[in-house]
Amino acid sequence: MLLVDDEPLARQRAARLLAELDDITVVGEAANAEQAISEFERCRPDALLLDISMPGMNGIALAKRLSEYDPAPAVVFCTAYDEYAVAAFDTHALGYLLKPIQRDKLAAVFSRLSRLNQAQLSALAALNEDTTTSGPRQQLCVNSAHGMTLLPVSAVRYFYADNKYVSAVHPEGELLLDESLKELEDEFADQFIRVHRNALVALIYVQGIERIGVGAYRVRLQGIAEGPQISRRHLPALRARLSRRA
Repeated sequence: MLLVDDEPLARQRAARLLAELDDITVVGEAANAEQAISEFERCRPDALLLDISMPGMNGIALAKRLSEYDPAPAVVFCTAYDEYAVAAFDTHALGYLLKPIQRDKLAAVFSRLSRLNQAQLSALAALNEDTTTSGPRQQLCVNSAHGMTLLPVSAVRYFYADNKYVSAVHPEGELLLDESLKELEDEFADQFIRVHRNALVALIYVQGIERIGVGAYRVRLQGIAEGPQISRRHLPALRARLSRRA
């Protein structure tokens, strides 16, 4: 494990927490990207705990640089600023931790690490696109049992609101979002359509409309056992949208 952070106290805390975990050995430290590359070439660690906000080359750019090595290291990002969660990475491989790092979340992240693959690199490359263009995001910042992670919009089957919470449903489960259904509808109008006052569905995954009772219908979605119910108000618009797609 290589620790990369421009704050000495942050590196000390991380090293202390990592020392408590089994099968993890810290082999080096670096205060910036240049030192990190030098240390990586010296000891070739399997993984990095990498600060995002650093002087000079930031953590995202450094991760992309290290991805060119064979084998590439696994990367876990950490930062004191949660707005950096817009940086894109695959939710099943890369971790994202907020400072001060908590031991249980650190352990959870490292228990599921894998090496960078092409899908993850594409997600990393989306950082600048997501933050400098006016188009819809490719990734969503979500809350999971392992802390804040990112979920590709392309994996979402539908969004639904329950009281004050909004969840993104995907084939492996659902994750909480910190934004409203109306905000999601406005941003992803070309990809999702409202089918109920509390639900938006991804058009690309709609397989049909099924009757579930007298005057009651539900969306049938690829990869999901049970889609959301369709309100009478939104049924005509959904049918019209699907007919145009056909």
